[in-house]
Amino acid sequence: MADMGSPLDRFNEVETGETFTVQNPRLLKVELAQRSVMARNGAMVAYQGDVHFEHKGGGIGRFLKKAATGESLRLMQASGTGELFLARQAMLIHVLQLNDESLTVSGSNILAFEDGIDWDVTRVKGGTAGMLAGGLFNINLRGTGTVALLSDGEPVRLDVTEAPTFGDPQAAIAWSGGVQTSLKTDVQAKSLVGLGSGESFQLGFSGQGWVLVQPSEGRPVAQA
Repeated sequence: MADMGSPLDRFNEVETGETFTVQNPRLLKVELAQRSVMARNGAMVAYQGDVHFEHKGGGIGRFLKKAATGESLRLMQASGTGELFLARQAMLIHVLQLNDESLTVSGSNILAFEDGIDWDVTRVKGGTAGMLAGGLFNINLRGTGTVALLSDGEPVRLDVTEAPTFGDPQAAIAWSGGVQTSLKTDVQAKSLVGLGSGESFQLGFSGQGWVLVQPSEGRPVAQA
């Protein structure tokens, strides 16, 4: 009788030789091999080998911005010679390659990026301290390397070059380097989006490039 194999074989690790390998739509494997990566705090679900973790502030300016944004933008550096497995709330994972480019990612939607990529925390023009929960603080990435993003559901990529484009601050998860953002206030829209009081805010996108939008306003983040 032929060996049919174990029913668990479909869960075996996927080997590609790349630094970042998606194991399934919701789980990422990072091959360190003397490399280091930056990952969001709390994203480690398993690791094998000799892996070290260090919380990163990245300078006083970035530290202050990071502290103001709350849990969603805290990062850790992972280094060593093992394998690191990352995930967050079973959200979908998307791996992108930067080639001397820049990319802006919502703080709630960054999973990991290679340590050689320069990063900083930025704020959308027009944002105020009372609106941090709207995802107005983001991570700007610059350089060459691999980036892993998260989305709550399958996203859509919208070209912002041909027409003015607006998105919910929690739904816009990333945009390319040639895109500029602004904040739009729309009092009339509050009745359309179900807000009981206050104003409705959208992010405006213009310039040359694209914005990636998820079909969700994001998931609640548990506070430590």
